[in-house]
Amino acid sequence: MGRPLVSLEISAQDREQLQAWSKRPKTAQALAMRSRIVLLAGDGSCNTEIARMLLTTKQTVGKWRQRYIDHGLDGLLDEPRPGTSRKLSDKDVERVLALTLESTPQAATHWSTREMAKACGLSRASVHRIWSAFSLAPHRAETFKLSKDPLFIEKVRDIVGLYLAPPERALVLCVDEKSRIQALDRTAPLLPMRPGQIERRTHDYARHGTTTLFAALDAETGELIGKTLPRHRSVEFRKFLDAIEQNVPAELDVHLILDNYGTHKTQLIRDWLVKRPRFHPHFTPTSASWLNLVERWFALLTEKQLRRGVHRSSKELEKAIHSYIKLHRPQLWLFEGYGL
Repeated sequence: MGRPLVSLEISAQDREQLQAWSKRPKTAQALAMRSRIVLLAGDGSCNTEIARMLLTTKQTVGKWRQRYIDHGLDGLLDEPRPGTSRKLSDKDVERVLALTLESTPQAATHWSTREMAKACGLSRASVHRIWSAFSLAPHRAETFKLSKDPLFIEKVRDIVGLYLAPPERALVLCVDEKSRIQALDRTAPLLPMRPGQIERRTHDYARHGTTTLFAALDAETGELIGKTLPRHRSVEFRKFLDAIEQNVPAELDVHLILDNYGTHKTQLIRDWLVKRPRFHPHFTPTSASWLNLVERWFALLTEKQLRRGVHRSSKELEKAIHSYIKLHRPQLWLFEGYGL
């Protein structure tokens, strides 16, 4: 029993639009639900059946059925919500954007919200909203460096090709050294984290020596060969190459991805490579050492072990590094930032 339902007819054009709205996978799910309600109502289903099928209430179904009958497709769209009228005009927004993008203040290198508000006669909050809407951040700046290597494209293709399609019966190793890693200890004990208070430490420190980490990262598995040495001359680099040779089966070729640091190109290293034809060096373009995947591993080491670590001797530092190497391999997920 109840009031009879008003018949609802959907034109072919409206039905096509409603079906498109109802199939939206993520965005505007409220509009998708309303479209499904109207489509089922147009097929003759009653409000109770529609509410049960779509897991909603009869009141909701009745509301959007009637809105479609009264206003058509426009009735399914959200109406303007009540609130204060807009206070910023298009000219105000245009003036802020033009000043931000085309000028700088007289006494500074970039605009602040205070200076922009004073220049435009607006509030700081209004300037902040405009900048946020257009993703502007005048207080931030980033750096970049262009490689001037005349063989940049060829070298990039060579190295990326090794990552994506390594040769058969060969190992691709990303080799580099992280030099002068400092064993640092704070001048006073740190204050541990507590509820409502972050960990605190003194800004000054005592240095207890340095070490250099030589690392070879397997580009396919994420396994790493690491060796700490007191210095980073070509003599130490040759010792690390000896360690690589001992750890890699003799039947495999070895492709070494290296940057252009001087110790990688000395006569000592060249002679070592000439005597071992299964080792094939591939040098990154100048100013493009980011192509070497081991640089990403070094960043993880710094973030998770070195930056907040406390080491009272170089031996203690080396122990912490080797412990990190042992506990954090393989790390295949570190390649995600390179799109591989």
